[in-house]
Amino acid sequence: MIFDMTRAAKVALIAGPLALSGYGVARLIGRLDDAYGPGLDWQVAHVLGLAGFLLFVPLVLALRTLTRSGPVRELAIGATLLGLAATVIQFGADIVLAAMAADKEELRDLQGDFSALPGLRPVVYDVGPLLFFVGIVVVAVLAARARRLPWWSPVVLLVAVLLPPVNLDLMPLAGLLMLVALLPGRNRSRKMPVG
Repeated sequence: MIFDMTRAAKVALIAGPLALSGYGVARLIGRLDDAYGPGLDWQVAHVLGLAGFLLFVPLVLALRTLTRSGPVRELAIGATLLGLAATVIQFGADIVLAAMAADKEELRDLQGDFSALPGLRPVVYDVGPLLFFVGIVVVAVLAARARRLPWWSPVVLLVAVLLPPVNLDLMPLAGLLMLVALLPGRNRSRKMPVG
């Protein structure tokens, strides 16, 4: 049986990283006036970020088909999806809380109250999102080992995921590097044994 990326995954492959770059660009533009906070600029940036991370779900599931089966693959895919879930909750909360806030101070207070919920900070803010970034690199390594991505894809992807923690202003570049790293998988199929 031959597994190939679905049309949705191929769209997500391009749209997901570009949406993350869009988040970064919208964030940079919003910060030009030193008034980045609740408002249109914040919401546009965060909706783009939310869309980008949601688009990674079908992409991660498609990348799964480009790797050899086994516990490492399943653990990497599971961690990546858990990280995506945490990140989606974080972005969703930022959108809702910004809609409720009148100004930056109220937004900070609402975010503080939300993140103070028991167990939420480590799951949604500290550890959870890291699972996506570590997981997607591991999945790319597995796909490269299976010769479904070139050897350099995991290297470029690692650089991409390391840029935002250094400086979130590098998010536009990070999204573009994710696209460059993952795009070669678009037309790769893998013959999988049936049974």
